[in-house]
Amino acid sequence: MHPTVVERELEVRLVLSPERSVPVPARFGYRSDDPFAVHITFHIDSERPVDWTFARELLVEGVFRPCGHGDVRVWPAKADGRGVVLLALCSPDGDALLEAPAAQVAAWLERTLRLVPPGTEGGRLGIDDALADLLAPAPADEPWGHGPRDPLAPRCAWPSDGSADAE
Repeated sequence: MHPTVVERELEVRLVLSPERSVPVPARFGYRSDDPFAVHITFHIDSERPVDWTFARELLVEGVFRPCGHGDVRVWPAKADGRGVVLLALCSPDGDALLEAPAAQVAAWLERTLRLVPPGTEGGRLGIDDALADLLAPAPADEPWGHGPRDPLAPRCAWPSDGSADAE
């Protein structure tokens, strides 16, 4: 099964001071095979774009109220009379405050939420199937009498409860 990708190109603003900001092209991305995360790629004047990945839940909540701590914080605000979502990103390479248009971020998030509704993300990871495959007995692991038996294996790998037939 191929993952479904929901992307949106947006122009966000890098806030340099209360009076000054510069536009930064950004791509917001979401993949159904990585259902807990959002990926944002910022195209700045550098050799390579800058990628950030964090919890989708953080961005969803941040559209409505301040949330997050540490490397990523998100909160709603007003800028020039319009609704924006502020993203404060901190890394060893530096800090950035970015301003994204709230309506466009919310519309993109709505598409991701329709694709993978909240609470169903875990089912998209295939963890249950992977664990079942991992824990399924191999033919050689079958109990004696139900599959091939290694003739060199001891008849009983561990002592029994102490009854007379224990060796």
